[in-house]
Amino acid sequence: MGGWIKATLAAGALAMSAAQAEAQNNWNTPTEPFHVIDNVWYVGTEGLSAFLFTTPEGHILLDGTTPEGAAIVEANIAKAGFRLSDVKILLNSHAHFDHSGGLAKLKADTGAQLAAMEGDVSALEGGFYLGSEDVKAMGAPPVKVDRVLKDGDTVKLGGFSLKAHLTPGHSRGCTSWGAMLRDDGKWYEALVFCSATVAANRITPPLQYEGIVEDYRRTFAKSKQMRVHIPLAPHPEFFGLLEKSRKAHPKGQNPFIDPDAFQTLIAKLEGDFERTLTERSAQ
Repeated sequence: MGGWIKATLAAGALAMSAAQAEAQNNWNTPTEPFHVIDNVWYVGTEGLSAFLFTTPEGHILLDGTTPEGAAIVEANIAKAGFRLSDVKILLNSHAHFDHSGGLAKLKADTGAQLAAMEGDVSALEGGFYLGSEDVKAMGAPPVKVDRVLKDGDTVKLGGFSLKAHLTPGHSRGCTSWGAMLRDDGKWYEALVFCSATVAANRITPPLQYEGIVEDYRRTFAKSKQMRVHIPLAPHPEFFGLLEKSRKAHPKGQNPFIDPDAFQTLIAKLEGDFERTLTERSAQ
């Protein structure tokens, strides 16, 4: 490996470590679980989302936060009034340690089956950040994937269905999960959007993975065609989820129904991506 590439990777690792230190101020901070809408509960931490989709035949848990945050997720499931043993399926938005790090513990403690998008399987099972395999600070406890998903696949339990939308770039298998949810007799389209931030990814040579730039652009194009009434995300601040939870009123409109927020975020993320790509390409 050339010296320039090693220097680039080292700089990325240092930046990631600094970002982790700052982010972990609230990534592992407990917060109270809350009801989002229909059969959806927030059971994550102050800075990292985990969503519980409840059904009469058991529950689906999306994301495990960090290795340290898994215990918070488990406690929040109990606080919300559900049994950990009733979690039958685990899902992941993307194979980065702040969202996949707790999956191994959650799988061991629940006995649930893990389903994940094909592009992220190697990272989940290998316990690494794809393209930065040697950066241990970006790794996560490895976890076995029981079902490998492709774009458009559905995960069903107890009459409830989640659709896996491949939205790659942030990770190779970045998955946005869609569902139809009901509130006050009306149906709404919900989406837990994976992410499309650049974050620690290398989008100029040496690329994080081959085709990453094209993947980001495909995700932006695909997202612009999506109608989303209830936008959710692995980081609650993307759509102000904690703030919205404090506005909920049983007789008023559910604050999580926010039909303009998703496209506003996509426009911002696309602009940020193209600007970052231009800046890095000029260096």
